[in-house]
Amino acid sequence: MIDPKLLDDEQLEKTLAKRNARYAQMAVELAKINTEWKTLKSEIENLRFEQKNRSNSMKTLKGDEAAALREELKTLSDDIKAKSAVLSELEEKKNNLALYIPNIPMEDTPDGGEENNREILRWGDIKKLENPLPHWELGEKLGILDFDRAAKMSGSRFSILKGAGARLERAIVSFMLDQHTSRGYTEMSMPLLVKRETMIGTGQLPNLEEDAYKTAGDDPYYLIPTAEVVLVNSRRDEILDLQELPVKYVGATPCFRSEAGSYGRDVRGLIRQHQFMKVELVKITTPEDAEKELLALREDAENILRLLGLPYRVVMLAKGDMGFSSARTFDLEVWLPSENTYREISSCSNCTDFQARRAKIRYRPANGEKPVLCHTLNGSGLAVGRTLLSILENYQTPEGNVIIPEILRPYLGGKTIITPSGLE
Repeated sequence: MIDPKLLDDEQLEKTLAKRNARYAQMAVELAKINTEWKTLKSEIENLRFEQKNRSNSMKTLKGDEAAALREELKTLSDDIKAKSAVLSELEEKKNNLALYIPNIPMEDTPDGGEENNREILRWGDIKKLENPLPHWELGEKLGILDFDRAAKMSGSRFSILKGAGARLERAIVSFMLDQHTSRGYTEMSMPLLVKRETMIGTGQLPNLEEDAYKTAGDDPYYLIPTAEVVLVNSRRDEILDLQELPVKYVGATPCFRSEAGSYGRDVRGLIRQHQFMKVELVKITTPEDAEKELLALREDAENILRLLGLPYRVVMLAKGDMGFSSARTFDLEVWLPSENTYREISSCSNCTDFQARRAKIRYRPANGEKPVLCHTLNGSGLAVGRTLLSILENYQTPEGNVIIPEILRPYLGGKTIITPSGLE
């Protein structure tokens, strides 16, 4: 949630228009409601002040004068009660609408949409492969991927990993967790079902309601779309000690997304699934250290790609392409030979105090002053399915086998290659 003080900023509409025109319109409506709310609140305060003064004069009055004043006080009380009811309605309307307003992008992020994303760096040598197979063909030929049986059980955008494929996924997860915990992250095993307020805390609701899976009933649980939701909210409604910061969490979880609005995109393979594994990194820190910690988090995610020997690039997202809660995002994009292009495998974001305000996560400064909102950061470290498919495509051989990256071999009993016969 943005700072309520920004509602009085004349530049807010223009700032949000750089993200999306509909957000700018929401900001105008929200500012209007906020003005009405403040005006009415001031009126009620003045009426209460008048009510108090008149009540004090009641002590010196008797007879008709006292009776007349009692009538005036009753009228004042009724007026205050009626205006307070309207104030409550305005406040609820204001608070609900505020949940749909995205974070304010940092000024130095590029203007525009996806086409204006700014490339920061490239790493790794792209192998020259003749007629590289897409990962879904490789996986099916090797007998490690099965989309047909998954579709029979669950429909489209689901998959089964079997044999060497399932072992490779488990190896990737263990490798990533070992790397991140060795760099100071605390591993967390978290719930996959959460309450509505938990999803609101990190900005998934209400704006992404259509993309969420939830249980039936009047008070449903939501399946997490990313471990960011639970890792950040694990400190909800807390005041942290300054000495504890930065908090660094890592968690590996299944993630669930309906992929609303993505129909027709990435219908083949593992790129866009309704259920997928992801290793997520989260940091909670001070405003002063947030940008430094974002670069360090990005480095932690990049380290995984470098150790796996997967070519990638880093882009800074433009204002119109960033996620709802982010003020700055770096995307890591891995090279896919079958598409002859880079595809996203991680988004590393600084959410400033946006999530912390919604989830009420604060810390107490060293000077003992009142608690201050933390800043939260998150990033994939990495998306496991996309890492697996990147390995299949980049390490495929002309014979249709897949060489295991050296760093993963200890997790696979020293095996070096995947063939139709399995791990060898």
